[in-house]
Amino acid sequence: MAFYESVFIARQDVSGPQVEALADSFTAVIEENGGKVAKRELWGLKNLTYRIKKNRKGHYVMFNLDAPAAAVQEMERQMRLHEDILRYLTVKVDELDDAPSVQARAGRDEERPRRRHESGGDQDRPSRREASADNEPSAKKEGEDA
Repeated sequence: MAFYESVFIARQDVSGPQVEALADSFTAVIEENGGKVAKRELWGLKNLTYRIKKNRKGHYVMFNLDAPAAAVQEMERQMRLHEDILRYLTVKVDELDDAPSVQARAGRDEERPRRRHESGGDQDRPSRREASADNEPSAKKEGEDA
């Protein structure tokens, strides 16, 4: 069997439990066709870069699959027919990663770096206003002759 990563986006109107039910139904399709879902991540409701079918947001779900191609094709066929699925993408990978994905780690506060202003920042650097005043040509300065 081959390894796949699959991500789908569900409409923003769908509730959290309904998204989980969708993911469960697609997991069942994979398992019925001889594959298994190694990992499933719910990334939550995120903004879309552009509107898709009049939606500005979508629920993202990612699967790591160890399945035959026929199982993946059947899952994609059902995603294509389901009205709550806006987009999906499945790619074949060489190996499955057990660690949380970048999107799943993005929500953790303890891993975020401190912001500059909290630690004091660069106090030696001039402010924007001071820097722009130095670069602007000014009228005659005191003591200068024309």
